[in-house]
Amino acid sequence: MTLSSPDSIHSGSTSKATRPGRAVARPPEAEAPPAPGVASITQLANKLAEYLTPVELKRVKEAYRFSDEMHLGQVRKSGEPYISHPIAVAEICADWKLDAQAIMAALLHDVIEDQDVKKEELIERFGAPVANLVDGLSKLEKIEFQSVVEAQAENFRKMLLAMASDVRVILIKLADRLHNMRTLGVMAPAKKRRIAGETMEVYVPIAHRLGLNDIYRELQDLSFSHLYPLRYQTLSKAIKAARGNRREVVKKILDAVKNQLAAAGIAAEVYGREKTLFGIYKKMRNKHLSFSQVLDVYGFRVVVDSIPNCYVALGTLHALYKPMPGKFKDYIAIRKINGYQSLHTTLIGPYGTPVEFQIRTQEMHRTAESGVAAHWLYKTGDQNMSDLQQRTHAWLQSLLDIQQQTGDSAEFLEHVKVDLFPDSVYVFTPKSKIIALPRGATPLDFAYSIHTGIGDHTVGVKINHEPALLRTELHNGDIVEIETDPDSRPSPTWLSFVRTGKARSAIRHYLRTINLNESVELGQELLAQALAQLGIRTELAPVTIERLLAESSAKSMDELYADIGIGKRMPALVARHIFGMLDADVDVQPAQPSGGGGAELDPVTIYGSEGVAVQLAPCCLPIPGDQIIGQLRRDQGLVVHTADCSQAKRLRAKEPDRWIAVQWGGELNRRFDCRIRLLINNEKGILARVAAEIGESDANITYVGMDEDDEAMMTQLRFTIQVKDRVHLAHLIRNLRRVAGVNRVERERA
Repeated sequence: MTLSSPDSIHSGSTSKATRPGRAVARPPEAEAPPAPGVASITQLANKLAEYLTPVELKRVKEAYRFSDEMHLGQVRKSGEPYISHPIAVAEICADWKLDAQAIMAALLHDVIEDQDVKKEELIERFGAPVANLVDGLSKLEKIEFQSVVEAQAENFRKMLLAMASDVRVILIKLADRLHNMRTLGVMAPAKKRRIAGETMEVYVPIAHRLGLNDIYRELQDLSFSHLYPLRYQTLSKAIKAARGNRREVVKKILDAVKNQLAAAGIAAEVYGREKTLFGIYKKMRNKHLSFSQVLDVYGFRVVVDSIPNCYVALGTLHALYKPMPGKFKDYIAIRKINGYQSLHTTLIGPYGTPVEFQIRTQEMHRTAESGVAAHWLYKTGDQNMSDLQQRTHAWLQSLLDIQQQTGDSAEFLEHVKVDLFPDSVYVFTPKSKIIALPRGATPLDFAYSIHTGIGDHTVGVKINHEPALLRTELHNGDIVEIETDPDSRPSPTWLSFVRTGKARSAIRHYLRTINLNESVELGQELLAQALAQLGIRTELAPVTIERLLAESSAKSMDELYADIGIGKRMPALVARHIFGMLDADVDVQPAQPSGGGGAELDPVTIYGSEGVAVQLAPCCLPIPGDQIIGQLRRDQGLVVHTADCSQAKRLRAKEPDRWIAVQWGGELNRRFDCRIRLLINNEKGILARVAAEIGESDANITYVGMDEDDEAMMTQLRFTIQVKDRVHLAHLIRNLRRVAGVNRVERERA
C-alpha cells in the first residue's frame, strides 16, 4: 500500500513560481460570495461564535487572513479558490466544538507544506501549540527515500506520532480527508481509486478506532463509491426503489415501538435509520446474498434517559416482538474498544422481517456518533478523564511504545494497521479486569498488552483455568492467566502467530538487540559476499563509509551490518549502492577478479548453533550432510533450508534475490532435529521396540505421534529425533528396518 498526498490532491493549478506569493490579502468585506456548497469564512465565523470567546474568534480570523494571503492565486482542480478547502476543514472541526487552537491549525494546515512557511514564523504569529499542530499535519520536507512507499510510510508515521502527543492532530487530519473525499469527483479515475483505497485501508479504521462513527460511515460510503462506482450506483438505485416498498413497514414498527414504550412509562426517542450502502454491500459479499435477501436494511434506535431504562426498554421490545436467538449483544456491560456502548438485539418484526434495535442513553449516543471528539482531551494528566479518554490515551501511548521499538517507518505502519481492525475479543484477567484485543489474538498478545516485561518472560498460559498453547486463539469471555519465568526469552517462532502490533514490535526489538553481535558478524559476511560478486574490495575509505551511512540512515557500520544480518536490508542492494558510488568515490577500488571470470564467492558457513540470526527451517529441518540454501527473512535473519525443500522452492521463485549459498562448517558439536515416519504392524509392544532401537542407536526422541485407528492392521508412527548428521540418520534408519513389525522407515520431507 502507498499513501498518497491527501493534503495536495486538489492542489491549485497556479504554480509556485507564478503564484503572487505573499501579496496583501483581500479584506474580509471584499470576500466574493461563495459558490453554492462552498465553505465561506462568514459561515465558519457564525458557527464558531456559538462557543468561542470574542478574543478567540479574533485570533481565528487572523489565522484565516494569513492562510488566505498564503494561498492567494491558488485554485483547486474544481476551479474554486484554494482557501475554500481549509475553511471547509475548519467547519468540520467546528461541528466537533474543537478549541480555537485546533480551528486555527485547520485553517493553516497546508501553509508549511504548500507555501514554504517556516514553523518558526507560525510560532511567532500564532504561538507554539498552533505551530506544533500544523507541523504534525504537514508532510516531511523533501528527503530522498529509497522508495515512494517508504516516503509515504514515514509521512504517516510522523502524523501518528504527532497524534499520540495531541489527539487534535488526527481529528483535523480526518476532517481534511473527509472534505477531500467529498470533492474527489474532479480527479482522474486512477487517482480517485488510489486515494479511496488508502482512505478505506487507513483512515476509515482510525475513525472507527476513535469512535468517530459519523465520519467512519461517510468515509466508507465515499470510498466505496469511487472504488466500485458501478456497484455503488446499482445498489443505490435498488435502495431507492425499496424505500417505497418498505416505508409502510418502517412506520408500522415505529408506531408500535413508541406506543409500547409509552405504555411502559419509558420516555424515549425512537427513530429508524437506513444502513449505509457499504454496510449492505459488505453483508451481501460476505454472506453471498442478493439485495432482495438482505432484509435488515433498516435499523432502529431507542435513546432513553438512564442505563436501567436501557434494560427495561429491552424487555419491553422483547415483549412486543420475538427476539432472534443468538442475536443479542450487551455493549453496555462490556463496551467496545473504541468506547461504544449500546444494547443490540434483533427481533422478528411484522411480516417475518428481522429488525435490528440499538438501545442507549443520550450520553452513549453522543459518544457513539462523535467518539473521542465528544470527550477529547488536550492534557494527558487530567484527573477527570473519562473511561473513553483513558482508553484512547492508552492506545495513543502504545503508538509511542511501538515507535521506540521500531526503527523502520514501513514496519511501524504495518504494526499500527494490525491494531486498527475493528473486530475485537474481550477477555478477562484473573482479577476480572477486561482486556480488549483484536480478533485472532493469542495469550502472548494478552501478555504484551499488560506489559512488555510480562510478554518477554512468558512460558505458559492457562485459559479458563486449563493449560493451553501460547498460539491458542482467544475468544470472548476467556479468563487468561500468564505464567512467567525470569530466565525465559522471546522466540523467533512467536512472530508467526502473534496478532497485535505491540507484541510483534516488542519481539522484533528483543531479537534485534539481544543478538546484536551475532547479527553484525553475519551481516558483515553477507555484505562481503555481495561486494565480492560485484568485484569490489570490502575495505572502504572513511569518506565512503560516512556517505554510505548518511544515505542509508544508519548510525554506524555495525548498525548497517546488523540490519543486513536480520534481513532488514538486502546485502545485494547495499552492495549495488556502494557500486553506484564508484564514480564519486575513487577510494572504492574494484577487487581483482580471480581466474578472469569475476570474484569467486565463498558460501556462508553454518554451524547450527548460531541462535536467532541463523535458524534452521522448521519445514524441512536440515541436518549436516544435506545440501542447503539460505533465505534472508525480514527480522528473522538467515533461515537455512534443504536444497530440495518444496516450500523453499516456492519462496525462491517469488523472491530470488533473498537466497544465498550456504554450507556446513567442519566442527558441529551438537545434535539436530529430524523427522522420520514408520509404517508398522498394529501389534502389542511395537512402540516399545522402536523406541528402544532409537535409544540404542544413540539418538534422542523429542516427539512421537501415531494414528489413533486401533482397528487398522497397520499404522503410522511419526518421530522427531535428534541426530548428529546424515550418516548417523542413515545408520538409525537401517537399524529400525530390522525391528520386527516395522514395514517401512523414511525421513519425512517438507
